[in-house]
Amino acid sequence: MSTSALIALAAIALVGVISAIIGSLGVRVARSTSDFLVASRTVGPLANASAISGEYLSAATLLGVAGLILREGADALWYAIAFTAGYLALLLFVAAPLRRSGAYTVPDFAEVRLGSSRLRRVCTLFVLLIGWLYLLPQLQGAGLTLTILTGLPGWIGVAGAGIVVVLTVIGGGMRSITFVQAFQYWLKLTSVAVPALIIGGLFLSDARTFDRPSAPQFPVDTSVRIRTDVVLQVGGPVTFNATGEVDGHEVEGQVHWEPGEHVIRAGSSLRFASGTEVPTPVGSPITDQEWLNPMSGSAPNQLLEIYSILIAGFLGTMGLPHVLVRFYTNPDGEAARRTTVLVIAMIGGLYLLVTQLGALSRLYTPQLLVTGQTDAAVLMMPTAALGAGWFGWMISGLVAAGVAAAFLATSSGLVVSLAGVLFTDVLTGRLRDFRFAAVLSSILPIVLALTVTRLDFALTVPLVFAVAASTFCPLLVLGIWWRGLTPAGAIAGVLVGGGLSAAAVAVSLFASVRPGLLGVLLLRPAAVTVPAAFLTMIVVSLLTRSGVPADVDRTLLRLHAPERLGLTASRFDARDDR
Repeated sequence: MSTSALIALAAIALVGVISAIIGSLGVRVARSTSDFLVASRTVGPLANASAISGEYLSAATLLGVAGLILREGADALWYAIAFTAGYLALLLFVAAPLRRSGAYTVPDFAEVRLGSSRLRRVCTLFVLLIGWLYLLPQLQGAGLTLTILTGLPGWIGVAGAGIVVVLTVIGGGMRSITFVQAFQYWLKLTSVAVPALIIGGLFLSDARTFDRPSAPQFPVDTSVRIRTDVVLQVGGPVTFNATGEVDGHEVEGQVHWEPGEHVIRAGSSLRFASGTEVPTPVGSPITDQEWLNPMSGSAPNQLLEIYSILIAGFLGTMGLPHVLVRFYTNPDGEAARRTTVLVIAMIGGLYLLVTQLGALSRLYTPQLLVTGQTDAAVLMMPTAALGAGWFGWMISGLVAAGVAAAFLATSSGLVVSLAGVLFTDVLTGRLRDFRFAAVLSSILPIVLALTVTRLDFALTVPLVFAVAASTFCPLLVLGIWWRGLTPAGAIAGVLVGGGLSAAAVAVSLFASVRPGLLGVLLLRPAAVTVPAAFLTMIVVSLLTRSGVPADVDRTLLRLHAPERLGLTASRFDARDDR
């Protein structure tokens, strides 16, 4: 194993060890059900904001956004904007009332508000679906990181991340991972800020520019191994050497491409000379000038796709179970609001740095456009820009530590939220059952991460947000702000929005999606599924007015009245000694 691989491996292992040590601090004070599920609602705004930012900025998001910037340019900025702005919606509509509900989980809130055990079961199903779907790319991100930086098999990273996360969660639950995730956020920020500042300074002395009417160029002689079939496009004549199947023909030697689209089969090897223009994926901008300008790609229905991304990000954040459970840990509604404001600043700042790294990767790692592995841009940037020496290796190790913190933080938050739902809705037992629930909630995504083909983070993450936006967002917004919501309306809306978005996820992940309007709606379904869910809830509730809970006014008063009036209480307070 090379020196750079050993440094990266040591950095990843160190993050795991430090996370376990910090988590052990939470074990010492975690004694009750409330400690394990919501840290006894005693987490202050700064600590909670750090923990929320730590688990929200996942490895899949961090790597995926940078890869999207590399591939799509200005059009990919909408992803970072949507993911950050989602907390503004949380601040305005959900944060404080959700904290005052006294609930532990989303299904718990649904029953508190509408008194329906059937709705609670439906919500439990979608919490598990969203959590598992989001946990899968986090674990695969661990495998990708280990493979890219060390050359070790990806399954080692998947299994290792799964074990560390489960041990941290069963040790101290929410109390334990709050300390861990807060540490991991600041580590992530450091691991992104340091290379962004160093490589950004290097770029200032670089003669190259993005504002040019040509494709990016390979900075040095570059060999590329194609792992999956790809369709590339070139805007001008390109000559290179290849071994494998190119444009339907077996070749071994020099290949000359004219402008247009070209197909390369998996297993082929390509060798480009320094200064050769880089082929780009079909549908993405060819030249750097197009890459800088919004709406310059050739993808059809691009505006619809952007609107759908914004809807999914803005409304999907308030439907992510591992994000929502964090607001139950604040002492009161005012603290929940302050926490949200801090989170917007924290994740917004980190996304700015990730965007910078994604942009610079177009100069230093353009070969990723050919392989399609743009998710690896952040991982490969340090050695590509700073060289294969001790300085580059150490910065690469720091990045590896930050990415490791990213997938551990988000994975632990997801496991806690899933375990909380299984504990309160399925097992309904004593404290030891929470630990069993944590193990149970991790098994399926770990098995899937080990067996299925690695998913494109740029595809998977927005789909998860779309499912969340189509289910829990309408339930929370209407449940908090409209007294006319009925159990029948809520169930119908969650099933319609969740069913349509889940079907889109299944088709997008396991079938070939063709370009066009239908293809855009399958890959980015929120523009249709979210309005459908809201409309269904409203219409069915109006048709079933008699189903409005008799105590709706008292419940809404509890959600909106200040805590000092003494109306907020936890429905599990009596079980905290278990």
